[in-house]
Amino acid sequence: MIALTDLLATEKLGKVIGASAIAGDVIILTGELGAGKTTITKGIAQGMGINRMVKSPTYTIIREYEDGRLPLYHMDVYRVGQEADELGLEEYFEGSGLSIVEWGQLLGDALPVDYLEIILTKIDADQFARQVEFKAVGNQSEAFLNRILQNWETK
Repeated sequence: MIALTDLLATEKLGKVIGASAIAGDVIILTGELGAGKTTITKGIAQGMGINRMVKSPTYTIIREYEDGRLPLYHMDVYRVGQEADELGLEEYFEGSGLSIVEWGQLLGDALPVDYLEIILTKIDADQFARQVEFKAVGNQSEAFLNRILQNWETK
C-alpha cells in the first residue's frame, strides 16, 4: 500500500507505473468518483513519454495515444459495464501497448485473465490525500507489480 499526499505524488507514482509498463500489461483502475483515476493515468502517460494532454474517455469510451514508447489505450467503461464484450476490448488487452481501464471492475466476465488492479481510496475528502492498493491477477501482472514497486523504492 502506498500513501499519496497530493496531486504531484499521484502523478509521480503514475510516472513510475508508466516507465515500468511493457506491451500487453493491463491496468484496472478502481475508485469512487474523484479518487484520482484520470490523474494517475496522466502520470502513467508521462512515464511512457506521451506529452499530449490526457483526458478522461468517459464519453468516447476509448482514447488511444500512440506517441509514446508504447501505445496507451485509456478506457472508461462506466457507461458500458458488462456490455463491453461487444467493444472488442480483448484486442486492446492482447495488443502491443498498455491498456488502462477506469471502472474496469464493472466488466464482469469481460475482464482480461491477467491484469493489475490499482485501487485508489480517498483518505481525506477535503484534501487530495489518497491510499493506493495493488492486486495482481496473473503472472504478467505480478511481474509488472514487482517492477513498479522496485522502481518506486528507488525514486
